[in-house]
Amino acid sequence: MAPIKVAVLDDYKGHAKPYFSKLDPSQFEVVYFPDTLLPYNHASTAEAEKDKLVARLEPFPVISTMRERTPFPAALVDRLPNLKLLLTTGGRNLGLELEGFTKNGVPVVTSIDRGGPPVDGPDSTTQHFLTMLMAAARNVAMDDLSVKTGGWQTGLPPFGLVGKTYGSVGLGRLGASTAKLLHQAFNMKITAWSPNLTQEKADEQAVKHGLPAGTFTAVSREQLFREADVVAIHTMLSERSRGLVTGKDLALMKQDSIFINTSRGPIVVEADLIDVLKRGAISRAAIDVFDVEPLPADSPWRTTAWGGSDGSAQVLLTPHMGYGERFTMEKWYETQVENLLKWSRGEELPNRLA
Repeated sequence: MAPIKVAVLDDYKGHAKPYFSKLDPSQFEVVYFPDTLLPYNHASTAEAEKDKLVARLEPFPVISTMRERTPFPAALVDRLPNLKLLLTTGGRNLGLELEGFTKNGVPVVTSIDRGGPPVDGPDSTTQHFLTMLMAAARNVAMDDLSVKTGGWQTGLPPFGLVGKTYGSVGLGRLGASTAKLLHQAFNMKITAWSPNLTQEKADEQAVKHGLPAGTFTAVSREQLFREADVVAIHTMLSERSRGLVTGKDLALMKQDSIFINTSRGPIVVEADLIDVLKRGAISRAAIDVFDVEPLPADSPWRTTAWGGSDGSAQVLLTPHMGYGERFTMEKWYETQVENLLKWSRGEELPNRLA
């Protein structure tokens, strides 16, 4: 019998190969696709690009994915008649339309153990957020480039965080954990807004994180954007939150402020944010997530020309690295291989999403 064909998608840094290479080649034929094609369900994706993605995936009974790097809407699943198993990662994957898998009888199995030492503390996304905030506030990327290319002190002066106001759009797990750290480390005043946030819920989150009730203040949407020195997105992407933050919100922000998004790109109207930064209406931004990932070669984000000729805006970009710690990635792929072997033996599959 011919070996089962397995596609490993979007493993940019090669974490998967040490684990998938352990599979018996007489049973499994593994093919790696480190380059991500345009998403099937994005408004800008042409029919020819959709067909290209289908042609890549159609031969494989088993597909390994990493989070939402390649979305699988039901329309795409319908065009993959050979698909028998999808391996994914994380507690949820919003890029998967699970109804499409259920309709086609395709099990979806996830890996949720992040690996690493069992030590309490901020998770990788919170750490990345803090890194981006500090780098944006202290102009690290611009100053590094200046020194390496023969310059010295250029651009905006460093931005002090002590005693400033932090505005969190969303006050769930990540919103509250970043707010706690910023309050404790820099004595920042914490404000938060989301459509359903009340002061009672804000107090519950503060107490849950070991802080007195009243440490987090629920404010109106307008007040958050108008008064915060740092505005950060910490809400989940859903149809309700897609396009939640618009140019109207961004126009309220102080020019000397920082905007950060380490959540999901489509929560913010991307064209509005780019316009604000191009005009230098907000002096600093740090962005880890985008509408289309990886960024197309012609993306307007791929430029150093921010804020006009006066350099009145500094933009720090990272390629969706919030959750990308080595221990996490390796453990996820190790678990994917274990799940693949269980499936091949007809055993019960743990952590099924569909």
